[in-house]
Amino acid sequence: MATEVTRKLCLIGDFGVGKTSLVNRYVREVFDDRYLTTVGVKIDTKLVPVGDVTVKLVIWDIAGTEEANAVYRSYLRGMAGFLLVADGTRGYTLDNALKLKQSITEQMGELPWVGLLNKADLEGEWEVPADHPALLENPDSWLKTSACTSDNVQEAFEQLAASLA
Repeated sequence: MATEVTRKLCLIGDFGVGKTSLVNRYVREVFDDRYLTTVGVKIDTKLVPVGDVTVKLVIWDIAGTEEANAVYRSYLRGMAGFLLVADGTRGYTLDNALKLKQSITEQMGELPWVGLLNKADLEGEWEVPADHPALLENPDSWLKTSACTSDNVQEAFEQLAASLA
Protein backbone atom coordinates (compact mmCIF):
# COMPACT_ATOMS: atom_id res chain seq x y z
CA MET A 1 0.00 0.00 0.00
CA ALA A 2 1.36 3.41 -0.97
CA THR A 3 2.10 5.96 1.69
CA GLU A 4 0.24 9.25 1.54
CA VAL A 5 1.78 12.47 2.82
CA THR A 6 0.13 15.87 2.96
CA ARG A 7 2.15 18.95 2.04
CA LYS A 8 1.13 22.58 1.96
CA LEU A 9 2.46 24.58 -0.96
CA CYS A 10 1.85 28.24 -1.67
CA LEU A 11 1.85 30.24 -4.88
CA ILE A 12 3.48 33.59 -4.28
CA GLY A 13 4.01 36.62 -6.48
CA ASP A 14 2.50 39.93 -7.58
CA PHE A 15 -1.11 40.57 -8.50
CA GLY A 16 -1.98 39.47 -12.02
CA VAL A 17 0.95 37.13 -12.69
CA GLY A 18 -1.38 34.16 -13.21
CA LYS A 19 -1.29 32.27 -9.90
CA THR A 20 -5.02 31.47 -9.91
CA SER A 21 -4.94 30.55 -13.60
CA LEU A 22 -2.04 28.17 -12.97
CA VAL A 23 -3.93 26.46 -10.13
CA ASN A 24 -7.11 26.21 -12.23
CA ARG A 25 -5.16 24.73 -15.14
CA TYR A 26 -3.41 22.20 -12.88
CA VAL A 27 -6.30 21.16 -10.64
CA ARG A 28 -9.30 21.54 -12.99
CA GLU A 29 -7.60 21.51 -16.43
CA VAL A 30 -9.36 24.75 -17.40
CA PHE A 31 -8.30 28.24 -18.40
CA ASP A 32 -10.38 31.39 -18.13
CA ASP A 33 -8.84 34.63 -19.40
CA ARG A 34 -11.11 36.84 -17.29
CA TYR A 35 -9.07 38.45 -14.52
CA LEU A 36 -10.54 38.04 -11.06
CA THR A 37 -8.44 39.30 -8.17
CA THR A 38 -7.92 36.76 -5.40
CA VAL A 39 -8.95 38.18 -2.05
CA GLY A 40 -7.06 36.55 0.79
CA VAL A 41 -6.44 32.93 -0.12
CA LYS A 42 -8.07 30.11 -2.12
CA ILE A 43 -7.25 26.52 -1.22
CA ASP A 44 -7.33 23.47 -3.51
CA THR A 45 -5.99 19.95 -3.21
CA LYS A 46 -4.60 17.42 -5.64
CA LEU A 47 -3.10 13.95 -5.21
CA VAL A 48 0.23 13.48 -6.97
CA PRO A 49 1.95 10.09 -7.22
CA VAL A 50 5.70 10.35 -6.60
CA GLY A 51 7.29 6.91 -6.75
CA ASP A 52 5.61 4.77 -4.09
CA VAL A 53 4.36 7.85 -2.20
CA THR A 54 1.21 9.83 -2.92
CA VAL A 55 1.64 13.49 -2.10
CA LYS A 56 -1.58 15.28 -1.24
CA LEU A 57 -0.81 18.84 -2.26
CA VAL A 58 -2.76 21.42 -0.31
CA ILE A 59 -2.38 24.35 -2.69
CA TRP A 60 -2.71 27.83 -1.23
CA ASP A 61 -3.33 30.45 -3.92
CA ILE A 62 -2.46 33.60 -2.00
CA ALA A 63 -3.50 37.10 -3.11
CA GLY A 64 -0.70 38.94 -4.86
CA THR A 65 1.57 41.28 -2.98
CA GLU A 66 4.89 43.01 -3.29
CA GLU A 67 5.83 42.59 0.37
CA ALA A 68 5.37 39.91 3.00
CA ASN A 69 3.30 41.73 5.65
CA ALA A 70 1.97 40.05 8.82
CA VAL A 71 -1.26 38.78 7.23
CA TYR A 72 0.60 37.43 4.22
CA ARG A 73 3.13 35.68 6.48
CA SER A 74 0.28 34.06 8.42
CA TYR A 75 -0.88 32.40 5.16
CA LEU A 76 2.60 30.98 4.65
CA ARG A 77 2.79 29.36 8.09
CA GLY A 78 3.30 25.61 7.78
CA MET A 79 4.13 25.56 4.09
CA ALA A 80 6.52 22.88 2.89
CA GLY A 81 7.45 24.64 -0.36
CA PHE A 82 6.30 27.22 -2.85
CA LEU A 83 5.90 28.18 -6.46
CA LEU A 84 7.44 31.60 -7.09
CA VAL A 85 5.41 33.13 -9.93
CA ALA A 86 6.39 36.05 -12.17
CA ASP A 87 4.83 37.36 -15.38
CA GLY A 88 7.33 37.22 -18.23
CA THR A 89 5.58 40.14 -19.93
CA ARG A 90 6.13 42.38 -16.88
CA GLY A 91 9.80 42.17 -15.93
CA TYR A 92 9.43 43.94 -12.59
CA THR A 93 7.27 41.06 -11.29
CA LEU A 94 10.35 38.81 -11.31
CA ASP A 95 12.27 41.30 -9.16
CA ASN A 96 9.29 41.58 -6.79
CA ALA A 97 8.99 37.79 -6.60
CA LEU A 98 12.69 37.50 -5.77
CA LYS A 99 12.25 40.02 -2.93
CA LEU A 100 9.35 37.93 -1.58
CA LYS A 101 11.49 34.80 -1.80
CA GLN A 102 14.29 36.51 0.13
CA SER A 103 11.86 37.68 2.82
CA ILE A 104 10.37 34.20 3.15
CA THR A 105 13.82 32.59 3.34
CA GLU A 106 14.89 35.04 6.05
CA GLN A 107 11.79 34.24 8.11
CA MET A 108 11.28 30.52 7.42
CA GLY A 109 14.64 29.21 6.26
CA GLU A 110 15.37 27.48 2.97
CA LEU A 111 12.35 25.69 1.53
CA PRO A 112 11.90 23.79 -1.73
CA TRP A 113 10.67 26.07 -4.51
CA VAL A 114 10.19 26.23 -8.24
CA GLY A 115 10.21 29.51 -10.15
CA LEU A 116 7.63 30.07 -12.87
CA LEU A 117 7.93 32.64 -15.62
CA ASN A 118 4.29 32.61 -16.60
CA LYS A 119 2.53 33.71 -19.78
CA ALA A 120 4.99 31.97 -22.10
CA ASP A 121 2.27 32.03 -24.76
CA LEU A 122 2.88 35.80 -24.96
CA GLU A 123 6.60 35.47 -25.57
CA GLY A 124 6.46 38.19 -28.23
CA GLU A 125 5.72 40.63 -25.39
CA TRP A 126 8.41 39.18 -23.12
CA GLU A 127 10.30 41.61 -20.85
CA VAL A 128 12.35 39.19 -18.73
CA PRO A 129 15.79 38.81 -20.31
CA ALA A 130 17.20 35.30 -20.67
CA ASP A 131 20.36 36.54 -18.96
CA HIS A 132 18.60 37.82 -15.83
CA PRO A 133 20.98 36.98 -12.93
CA ALA A 134 18.36 34.92 -11.03
CA LEU A 135 17.79 32.74 -14.10
CA LEU A 136 21.49 32.24 -14.67
CA GLU A 137 22.17 31.50 -10.99
CA ASN A 138 19.50 28.76 -10.72
CA PRO A 139 18.61 27.71 -14.28
CA ASP A 140 17.16 24.36 -13.19
CA SER A 141 14.80 26.08 -10.74
CA TRP A 142 12.89 28.05 -13.40
CA LEU A 143 10.27 26.97 -15.91
CA LYS A 144 8.48 29.00 -18.56
CA THR A 145 4.80 28.26 -18.07
CA SER A 146 1.51 29.15 -19.68
CA ALA A 147 -1.79 28.60 -17.93
CA CYS A 148 -3.40 29.39 -21.29
CA THR A 149 -1.70 26.60 -23.27
CA SER A 150 -0.80 24.45 -20.21
CA ASP A 151 2.93 24.49 -21.13
CA ASN A 152 4.98 23.20 -18.17
CA VAL A 153 2.14 23.69 -15.66
CA GLN A 154 1.87 20.04 -14.64
CA GLU A 155 5.66 19.74 -14.70
CA ALA A 156 6.03 22.69 -12.31
CA PHE A 157 3.67 21.33 -9.67
CA GLU A 158 5.04 17.80 -10.02
CA GLN A 159 8.66 19.00 -9.78
CA LEU A 160 7.81 20.68 -6.47
CA ALA A 161 5.76 17.68 -5.30
CA ALA A 162 8.76 15.40 -5.94
CA SER A 163 10.91 17.53 -3.65
CA LEU A 164 8.20 17.38 -0.96
CA ALA A 165 7.61 13.60 -1.02
